[in-house]
Amino acid sequence: MTDSSDRLPIRGVAFDLDGLLVNTEELYQHVGSELLRRRGRTFEADLLDRMMGRPQQVSLQIMIDWHGLTDTIETLAGETREIFVDLLDTRLAPMPGAALLLEQMVQRGLPRGVATSSGPDFAHDVLSRVGLRDRFGFVLTSADVTHGKPHPEIYERAAERLGVAPAEMLVLEDSENGCRAAVASGAVVVAVPGGHSRRHDFTGARFVADSLADPRIARLLAIA
Repeated sequence: MTDSSDRLPIRGVAFDLDGLLVNTEELYQHVGSELLRRRGRTFEADLLDRMMGRPQQVSLQIMIDWHGLTDTIETLAGETREIFVDLLDTRLAPMPGAALLLEQMVQRGLPRGVATSSGPDFAHDVLSRVGLRDRFGFVLTSADVTHGKPHPEIYERAAERLGVAPAEMLVLEDSENGCRAAVASGAVVVAVPGGHSRRHDFTGARFVADSLADPRIARLLAIA
C-alpha cells in the first residue's frame, strides 16, 4: 500500500461496477460454477482470479483455455445471459455503503463516473435496477475501449471525462486486474475487495478498505 502527504486533492471519482457497486461479481461466480458444472468441470479459485475484472470475451476465453473446452465464446456468453436473468431478478443488490457514499458525493458536487469491463446494455440495466444510474455523469464500458483491464485505457478515458488529471482522480476497485489498470493510469486507487477478491494483490493502492462505508474513503474525499 502507498501513502503520500503531498498528493493532489481528489477532484473526481471513477467506480468499477461488478463487485464494487453491485454484487454481480458474486453472481458471476455462481454463473461460472454452473457453466462448468454442466461440462463436468469445477470453477477453481485460481481460474476465478484470472477472470475477475476482465471483459467477458477475454474472461470466457480464459475459461475455455483453462479447461480445454470445445465451446465457443458465443456459446458460453449465451448460456451466461440465460443463467443471469433469473439471478438479476432475485439476487441483485447494491454493495454495502454504495448509496450513502454516492449521496455524500452528490451533496459535495464531486464529479463521478463508472468504468467497467462489462458491456453497455448490462451496465446500464444493472445500475438502473438498483437505482444508481442517475448518480453518475457517465458510464464507460468495454465498448468504449480497445484494451480491457488490466490495461489503463479505461481509467485514462475516465479522467478525460471527469476533466481532471489522473493524479486528481480516485478509483475505487475490487479486483487485482482493475487495481492494476487504475494504478497504471496514474490515479489514486483504493481497493474495496469483497469475498473472493480479498486474496488479491493490490500493490499500488493507497489502502484496502473494508467496504464502501469505510470512513477512510470519506476522509480521503473530504466529504466526511
